Amino acid sequence: MTTTLRSGTRLLRIGEVVRRLSDEFPDISISKIRFLEDEGLLAPQRTRGGYRLFSEEDLERLTTILRLQRDEFLPLRVIRDELATPGATERKRRRPAGLADRVHELDFDELCRRAGVTPSFAKDLESFGLLGPRGSGPDKRYPETDVDVAAVCAQLTRYGADARHLRTFRTAADREAALLDQLVAPALRSRNAERRAAGLRDLQSLAELAQELTALLLWRGVRDVASA
Repeated sequence: MTTTLRSGTRLLRIGEVVRRLSDEFPDISISKIRFLEDEGLLAPQRTRGGYRLFSEEDLERLTTILRLQRDEFLPLRVIRDELATPGATERKRRRPAGLADRVHELDFDELCRRAGVTPSFAKDLESFGLLGPRGSGPDKRYPETDVDVAAVCAQLTRYGADARHLRTFRTAADREAALLDQLVAPALRSRNAERRAAGLRDLQSLAELAQELTALLLWRGVRDVASA
């Protein structure tokens, strides 16, 4: 359903937004859009009755967010920074990085520099399993995503958490990953290239849904804490 303002601007209800985007993003849902709004990435207008109304600009912004999540696996914090940059919607995108693609790796010094953390803090994170290097000694390399991990961990320490406390997040993530592995293991272990490719696509979709569910449950728990 659409709504037309006196100015002639056509606004979309949230259900229509889902229908408009479902061809490109089959996993789009009303709850996911609401979650992105809760995260401060979307700011639709509201009717007096509380219904969300989305402009074409809102739709374009949402499309950009979903593409950055799907194609570049960017965390919401980084996406928020991207959208705050002038001309973000015109941004030239990098080649989509699939699960089967090679991950760019960094040495220890580059990781610390880009994440803005001290070597001692990075070593603490690594000792508690929050960083995932490959190799050992001078050949040790860190996936580029560890830059974001280290940076977010550094922000959390400002509130009194330390690397030991943050290990809880790693434990929870490992359990989620193990569950997803059980669901797609037969396809991923298949010798058939097409079946393995389908398994990778399913794994990515499952990971996105698991991320959304985890965030929704966390916010529910946080709201319970706030209202206790």
